[in-house]
Amino acid sequence: MAAGATGPDDTGPHRTGRQETPEERADRRWTDLLQEVRVAQTGSQVLFGFLLSVVFMPRFAQLDQFDRNLYVATVVLGALATGSLTAPAAYHRLLSGRRLKPQLVDAAARLVGVGLVLLALTIGSALLLLLREAVGGAAAGWITGAVMAYFAVCWLLLPMLHLRHRDGRDKRPPRG
Repeated sequence: MAAGATGPDDTGPHRTGRQETPEERADRRWTDLLQEVRVAQTGSQVLFGFLLSVVFMPRFAQLDQFDRNLYVATVVLGALATGSLTAPAAYHRLLSGRRLKPQLVDAAARLVGVGLVLLALTIGSALLLLLREAVGGAAAGWITGAVMAYFAVCWLLLPMLHLRHRDGRDKRPPRG
């Protein structure tokens, strides 16, 4: 971007963002997104692999119908999370070299967001299934609810508070 020009990350004479072309921004965002996916995807795949093996355990036959249905829902959520978190690789493979990187990054970012929600739901339902066996129904529900609330705080509330703090509520210049 030319000196003095403005874009989404810079706002005139007091800009704090980067001076990069749309292509450079897309490349940076793609690299950042891949780092995020590497973390979430590994956990999703390990959890999904573990879930696939549960049905073959001798104790599985003793589960009541609710727990069997919960298991099926957990496995489906895990498959969907894994699919959403690996989708950026497929997008990249199909769209690479077609000068669509900004669109690729936006679509992949949305899929990763969906994948993270599905991963949280997978973890929650797997935790509920496990805790129903370990501590019983009511306690399992309360513990799972507390863990999911913690996820909501860490994954949603804290980032939103940081955005709110940055987007006009705090007029101090950024550190750095």
